[in-house]
Amino acid sequence: MNKSFLWAAAGLLPCSWASAQAPVSEGAAEPARRPNIIFFLVDDMGWQDTSLPFWTEKTYYNERYETPNMERLARQGMMFTQAYASSISSPTRCSLMTGANAARHRVTNWTLQKDVTTDAPSEVLQLPDWNYNGIAQVEGTNNTFVGTSFVQYLKDAGYHTIHCGKAHWGAIDTPGENPCHFGFETNIAGHAAGGLATYLSEFNYGHDDQGNPTSLMSVPGLRKYWQTGTFVTEALTQEALKALDKAKAYNQPFYLYMSHYAIHIPIDKDVRFFDKYKKKGLSDKEAAYASLIEGMDRSLGDIMDWLEKNGEADNTIIIFMGDNGGYCTGAGWRDQPLYTQNYPLNCGKGSAYEGGIREPMIVAWPGVTEPGTRCDKYLIVEDCFPTILEMAGIRDYKTPQVVDGISFVPMLKQTGDTSAGRSLYWNCPNEWGEAGPGIGATCTIRQGKWKLIYFYETGKKELYDIPADIGEKHDCAADHPEVVKKLSADLGSFLRSCGGQRPSFKKTGKPCPWPDEI
Repeated sequence: MNKSFLWAAAGLLPCSWASAQAPVSEGAAEPARRPNIIFFLVDDMGWQDTSLPFWTEKTYYNERYETPNMERLARQGMMFTQAYASSISSPTRCSLMTGANAARHRVTNWTLQKDVTTDAPSEVLQLPDWNYNGIAQVEGTNNTFVGTSFVQYLKDAGYHTIHCGKAHWGAIDTPGENPCHFGFETNIAGHAAGGLATYLSEFNYGHDDQGNPTSLMSVPGLRKYWQTGTFVTEALTQEALKALDKAKAYNQPFYLYMSHYAIHIPIDKDVRFFDKYKKKGLSDKEAAYASLIEGMDRSLGDIMDWLEKNGEADNTIIIFMGDNGGYCTGAGWRDQPLYTQNYPLNCGKGSAYEGGIREPMIVAWPGVTEPGTRCDKYLIVEDCFPTILEMAGIRDYKTPQVVDGISFVPMLKQTGDTSAGRSLYWNCPNEWGEAGPGIGATCTIRQGKWKLIYFYETGKKELYDIPADIGEKHDCAADHPEVVKKLSADLGSFLRSCGGQRPSFKKTGKPCPWPDEI
């Protein structure tokens, strides 16, 4: 058995209690005033995989799915209609943890095995030597970005820190595979893999009868739920609630990172909700997908119920977000049929188009966010790093890495617009492995209403007016050459300044031009 599975075999894993506690920052709030914080992250959730409309109108997909607890959370807080992440899991999660843009941390595709790239082959491009080993808090591993997580600062300031579910920050047998190395005191089922072998306890979540993992994607540490009929989503929720009971007993503020494997493939049916969607006329695959979504939503509701029953609801911030766009490349996942859409957005996971990078996001901060509000200004996932620390009252901290994120607390308080005059950047000089619009080696910039996508292989540039053309159907690069030139210069300058990578052409060995060189 690979040793990466051994440390997680026991399930609920307390990390070392012997690590030295750094002094609480001068800017940290008094313990009695510190809010609890829950970050609820959903895997591969499309912008339309909810009954809560994040657009100006309700769509067919909003009518299809039932997510009453997302609606409940939105009534308590603020919806963000233009929240962005990377189009692939690992880059998003590494940006969340470090506050660095993916171009800077160079984890620009998904990670799994040490020193093994996950890029699909290209006949034209030689792809860069990116950080396929992920991120870590310590030096010593090649192809790794080193930084201190915001979780570490929370722990040092007195927070009890809990990780539950998917990690996917570092490759097997690297420090980044273990959530405990990033400041989490408790880890539930988190390891190097970015997916799962199965949601079903009937198959022991991907283990044989002797307890050996049958896949690198086997979910560790949930053995007591094997053969019980408990879906992975529910098992993780029950373990999270037990961890919250423990946190309550500790009388510390807590940070819970509830990072579901749902709604990632495989599309196993959650029998609690499957029949409901079959009765709506959905196919088996569509009904199973819908059941994954509602199972995730039930988890959110169970956690919110716990907060209310335990008197913590008024002192707990909840941040809900997806990690990349919904999985619909047009052909589906290899031999699996298409089962979801991101309409009105274009394409999905792995794409530079809106369907790949725009995420559902809700923030409820009791006493701060006005209930039932919407924010139409944009932000990006690395902004969560400084935002969460500001929420916790931790302001005086120094990171070894550059933090590209900007706190969006002013938008939560409706006292300022942190998107004003700001550019957002993406760099994916990789081949993810699927076919579809906007999938491939690209870099992208969003500035105001404009979005520019540059394709490394062809040198093509596409320009979209996002508020007017959310589906990115009308490329207006030819009509606005001055905007293309301005955004190309901005994007090229940022990529150079942060050490961004680019592919090379196999035929000549020369690097692809930066966007402002064409």
